[in-house]
Amino acid sequence: MKKVQIQLSAIKDVQDFTRALTAYPADADLESGRYLVDAKSIMGIFSLDLQAPITLTLHGTDEQNEAILNAIKPFVK
Repeated sequence: MKKVQIQLSAIKDVQDFTRALTAYPADADLESGRYLVDAKSIMGIFSLDLQAPITLTLHGTDEQNEAILNAIKPFVK
């Protein structure tokens, strides 16, 4: 399991972020305050407060997590 802070500032960011995540079989969650949503769900992401950084939790193997982090590098704070 790996946790990082991400920032999604625009609708295009959310689209690019979910597109990158869905390319991998690993599960991922986003946490903002008391809300927890599937990180691969566009609708779930839009239910979060996107003004503040969001905690991304990756539940893949170390290799999968590193590949995902490289794919979403523009969003990692």
